[in-house]
Amino acid sequence: MAQDPGLEVYLFYVWLRRINPLIWRRVLVRADSTLADLHYSIQIAFSWTDFHLHCFRLRKKDFAVPRIAGFADAHDARQVTLGALHFRLNERFCTSTTSVGDQWEHEVRVEKILPLEVRRKYSVCVGGQRAGPPEDCGGPRAYDAMRIEAPWRVREILDQMMEALSAKDAEAMRDRVEELQSWREWLSLDTFDRRTVNRRLRQYGAGNDEWQWE
Repeated sequence: MAQDPGLEVYLFYVWLRRINPLIWRRVLVRADSTLADLHYSIQIAFSWTDFHLHCFRLRKKDFAVPRIAGFADAHDARQVTLGALHFRLNERFCTSTTSVGDQWEHEVRVEKILPLEVRRKYSVCVGGQRAGPPEDCGGPRAYDAMRIEAPWRVREILDQMMEALSAKDAEAMRDRVEELQSWREWLSLDTFDRRTVNRRLRQYGAGNDEWQWE
């Protein structure tokens, strides 16, 4: 996008509903970006890959990126710019990300309306706390259950690895290592990697689809 020094930028404060402790992000998005751009920025900010259907609920209207088996009655989020919506300071709306057995809701608040910084790349994440839930993990209840179970299950696996080592059982050791790898992301839920998020946001801004596969 060309840099227009008179353009406004929205600072959105975004958090996941029904999750405690809170998982949140602050994202700066240009006013000439579309609602679809905001959706992808939120997906990236929470380290997701746009795997599920989504829909914004804004002023009693639904907006979504059209997809097969998507939200048939929703307005096309690609055709609506943020500036055209004339957001009010502290205005709130929500976005739902859903599939069979897995539903998440983000709350979005317009925290500030700022002048564009010509030398800055947008969209950009300027703050956040805690890792986004692993994608396709089953929704808030399943996430909480797995988050609580993870340290105990990893401890059990480590004990089993010690037993396999003592028994010189290489096959059992390989199985336990593979299982341990599957729990790895559940052990880093308190960590937020803003550098990686912003690298993926730059990829998206440049039209590079690799942001979806990292």
